[in-house]
Amino acid sequence: MTLALPFDLTTGQGLFLAAALLGAAAIRGYSGFGFSAIFIVLAALTTNPLPLIPVVFSCEIAMTAFQARGIRAHVDWRRAGALLLGAALAVIPAVAIMARLDPMQARLAVSALILLLSLILLSGWQLKRPIGALGHTGVGVISGTANAAGVGGLPTAAFLSAQAMSPASFRATMIVFLTGIDLMALPTMSAHGLVTDETAVAALMAFPILGVGVWLGSQGFARANPAGFRRKVVILLATLAALNILKVAL
Repeated sequence: MTLALPFDLTTGQGLFLAAALLGAAAIRGYSGFGFSAIFIVLAALTTNPLPLIPVVFSCEIAMTAFQARGIRAHVDWRRAGALLLGAALAVIPAVAIMARLDPMQARLAVSALILLLSLILLSGWQLKRPIGALGHTGVGVISGTANAAGVGGLPTAAFLSAQAMSPASFRATMIVFLTGIDLMALPTMSAHGLVTDETAVAALMAFPILGVGVWLGSQGFARANPAGFRRKVVILLATLAALNILKVAL
């Protein structure tokens, strides 16, 4: 008997997405960000990513539960609070806009955002002076807007990576911020009909894969250099986004 997959996915698509999920979860467990962006770009290579965005947000929340004990002592709550305040101002209008895009527009918008933000990260941009709560709130607005396309973590990752933060604090603060904006976005997406029974089924199927991926990534973080690894992640993001834009354009 063949297992029925949500969103009318074929067996081949399901296996591809499972592998993408495992890899993206390992990267998230290691660096604290990149899961949504990587998975959505990979998903866009085989299907319309828009219905999968609420699934991705559910996965982000689940992964935080897996990691909560290890990150609690390292979170910069001042930065996280200001970022989440800004994100809260942008979530509702951003989701309303994304809900009205057709599949081709959604795929192009997701890939273009990822490519642009990846290039910012790769540029080596550095802040010359400390940034206060107002600046963090402004970046939160940008991230809340980008989160409607599932890439809300990248503007914040670019911003925090340009500041003097330890790898452990960067990783922990990113995880808390991503969880917060996903918790904001899911009810709004549900109100626009983007969360369905298939969303719940897909999330439940994903959870075992997430546990393995996060464990693998967390083991790597304990003994490697996160800064070097984040650069490799961003190079991968930029490459995949460029390929997906070419696919849509052609």
